[in-house]
Amino acid sequence: MNHLTFWRERRSLRLLAAVVVGALLGLTSGASSEPVRKSGYAIGTETCGSGDLAFPRIQIDMKAGFCAGLVASEEDHLKFPRSIVQVPGRDLFVVADMGGWGHTDGRLLLLDPHAPQGQRFKELLTAIEYPFGLVIGPDKKLYASTAETIFRFDPLADNPRSTVETIVRHMPGRRITLPDGTRLDESAHPLKQFVFDRNGRLFVNIGSHSDDCITPAPITRPCAAAEGAAAMASIWLFTPPAGGIFPALKPNDPDPPHTVYARGLRNSMALALHPNFPDAGYAFLQGENGRDLSDIFKPNEEINAVEQGKHYGWPYCYDVSTPSSEFKLVLQSGTYKSLCAANALYKAPFSLLPPHGAPLAMLYYHGAKFPELEGKLLVGLHGYRPTGSRVLIYEVDDHGFPKPSPAPVRYHVSCAADPTRSFQTDAGEIAAAPFEELIAGWHRVNGARPQGAPVGMTVAEDGAIWLVEDKNQTVIRIDRAAGDPPQPLPCDMRSQAMIDQLAAFVARDAQNSGRVTTLRKGLVEKHCVGCHSDFGLKPGQSDADKNATVLRFMLSQDGWIYPDDPESGKLRTRLRGLGAEKLMPPGGESLPKTEPGYARLLDTVDLLVAKMVPGTRMRIKSGPPQRKFYGKSNKECGEIPASKVVVVTQRSAVDKPGFSRFFRPADPYLNGGCTDGDGYYIRQEFLVPVQ
Repeated sequence: MNHLTFWRERRSLRLLAAVVVGALLGLTSGASSEPVRKSGYAIGTETCGSGDLAFPRIQIDMKAGFCAGLVASEEDHLKFPRSIVQVPGRDLFVVADMGGWGHTDGRLLLLDPHAPQGQRFKELLTAIEYPFGLVIGPDKKLYASTAETIFRFDPLADNPRSTVETIVRHMPGRRITLPDGTRLDESAHPLKQFVFDRNGRLFVNIGSHSDDCITPAPITRPCAAAEGAAAMASIWLFTPPAGGIFPALKPNDPDPPHTVYARGLRNSMALALHPNFPDAGYAFLQGENGRDLSDIFKPNEEINAVEQGKHYGWPYCYDVSTPSSEFKLVLQSGTYKSLCAANALYKAPFSLLPPHGAPLAMLYYHGAKFPELEGKLLVGLHGYRPTGSRVLIYEVDDHGFPKPSPAPVRYHVSCAADPTRSFQTDAGEIAAAPFEELIAGWHRVNGARPQGAPVGMTVAEDGAIWLVEDKNQTVIRIDRAAGDPPQPLPCDMRSQAMIDQLAAFVARDAQNSGRVTTLRKGLVEKHCVGCHSDFGLKPGQSDADKNATVLRFMLSQDGWIYPDDPESGKLRTRLRGLGAEKLMPPGGESLPKTEPGYARLLDTVDLLVAKMVPGTRMRIKSGPPQRKFYGKSNKECGEIPASKVVVVTQRSAVDKPGFSRFFRPADPYLNGGCTDGDGYYIRQEFLVPVQ
């Protein structure tokens, strides 16, 4: 495909996106005001649900017969919600809001969905470190977790904190000491998901301390942190006393004993027990979040059938039977000899999940609202790559196991030239359990929705499905929908033509070219190799090719860079640890103090973005909170906040008197109704010089 053909096809897609988004939101070119947006979702007049459980319908691509309603958003002061569960017998829910990575200000909130908008939440417990798991126990009480403990409490009490009873404590949390004496201030996977079986036994995720346990070569010994009676990357089992209920621990009580039930599980955030487990043959399923390899299609995530005493591969095996090359010597002898292919200790995945999908929730559906889902397995994928941001539906057998099919079995890849791909390993196509998608299209569409980020799910007593998104700060309720589903929204990503233009701007600016070199050498090659697909770098590239590859990779990522507006991009917020999302690179909180020049490096990154486009930097004049801007034909394109800096390319626009033309603003300010080819214009009097 030549460049011109590609540009035309991308432009056609963007025009289609504008038409579809406008139609769905009831917009016209003569619209006088912007639609309401909450957490990035455009809110129209349609609702999902009925009565006082009818919530604004949001435009995510659902299976026919289903719709999604927005119950709560960032306007409700949610920060980083991670799980949700219904209070038994009450139309109330508890939400675990973690606050963000690196925070100790997590909260447990009581949600009343019948209350007026803005009054639906009440704080129950505050100042909690990494709350995550929420489960109704065998005694019908509500159990929750922190990074190190599991406790129960009464969310309906006048003073919920006075009812807290801790049943497990001193589990490996954020700050740990490895067997070799190394201290970590932030373990990679400190969150505690947990489940009870029907006998009251408690199974807890103890996530791995790092992505891959790789240490300087040669590695001759097993991963020490995953060995022994306190193994990480495992599931721990706690057994209650007679009667099936764990006692509340007093200050001097010993911690309850545990056994390591299963090993080699990097991070078990998705756990599901069949209601008949632990009867023989019934399913205990785990969704595995695999190691981060640079290949966008490798490794596959996994559904594991958990059995006591088995090893599931991490960090030695992935993709069913592929050995990790870093542990070649470990796999040649001893306990783990030939682990991935010919060792009775190892249990291969029951089925594969889409690569980098990041399964963070898994449950069996039981409810009257959706008979077609009864007994089926739902899996939420949180991953930001095009294989994530969706909810899957699996048919299961009488014992709760998904039903594998011979190869090829295909999964969807959002916004890709080839929209589906078959499950594969190094050995070729492989059998897997096929699935439907409850939520299929959840990629970002300017003006309509952000990229989906589902975490916790629960089924309410009326059969509705509730889920929370952390990055978008939402609570969503899924209900029955009548009629044909809305047309799926097309992709709306930065075009290749725009990437080419921005790369050319940087290449022609000697200072910015130097900044890319500084960023590549001081950040990407030093701290980021092994994640984010190695930023596209390949062996044998020249320095110039490396710079171009890194720059184009960053420009192609959703929301990383908004030229000339560094404050709006994820590149700045993630590198500096601003907001709720996890700081990058891992361990980066100490780098400004321990690595000379790192603070200046972060400033260099900001300068690269701020000066990416040639033109005059001007500020949106103070006044109304938002200033409207338009396309060449006077179509309203969005609103931009007062005080924002934009790059003006024509102070007096040659084709629009009284207006200035400026470079494309950050995506959150676009309504999806305009295209880059039409340009972006704002009245001249709304611009003032940057002081």
